Amino acid sequence: MSRPKIVWIALLALALATAAGAQQHRPLSPRGKASTQVGGQWVKMKNGEKTYKNGKWIDIDYGRPIRRGRTDLWGEGANYGKGVYAGASIWRAGANQTTRIKTEVPLEINGKRIAPGEYSLFIDLKPGHWTLVVSTQPYQEKFNPKNKGATWGAYGYNAKDDVVRAPMTLATSPYSIDELTIGFLDMSNAGGKLAIGWDKQVAMVDFKVVK
Repeated sequence: MSRPKIVWIALLALALATAAGAQQHRPLSPRGKASTQVGGQWVKMKNGEKTYKNGKWIDIDYGRPIRRGRTDLWGEGANYGKGVYAGASIWRAGANQTTRIKTEVPLEINGKRIAPGEYSLFIDLKPGHWTLVVSTQPYQEKFNPKNKGATWGAYGYNAKDDVVRAPMTLATSPYSIDELTIGFLDMSNAGGKLAIGWDKQVAMVDFKVVK
């Protein structure tokens, strides 16, 4: 099977697994959640069925913008990424509120250890070179223009709070992914890949689960 087909099948599975769910009021960019569990074990119960116990969660909460026919999401040359930056200095890796990751286990990305806790995720966009950013900068759940030290989306981002910057592997999907999708690929108790896909662009970064 060719790499583009593998990438598309993986992202299709992610899209089905991370649907935002029913909402009373449908915003332009619904919220989504990507989750995985590691470190647990399947235990056989008295009725013969199995249940997964003692697993630790890794969750990502993010906005899921829809392409809505746009063909210029990323731009070109000096304008690359500026459309999704929307006036910020970096991409929020989604829409609306700052994208957040919460991990119950220590992780390692690009050789850097990330302690259990909550962090913000951003992506620095350059043509052919995307960089995942994990940050401890405070964030706002509701926009407050007077709060200059915390991010709303990527507005107010400050690189001094970066914990990790990691180059991402880029691939092209043969199909257009309509709603931005974040999820986990090739997972095991040792780690896996964090992936984000929108339109025909897919970006991935490896991570390890460490002790």
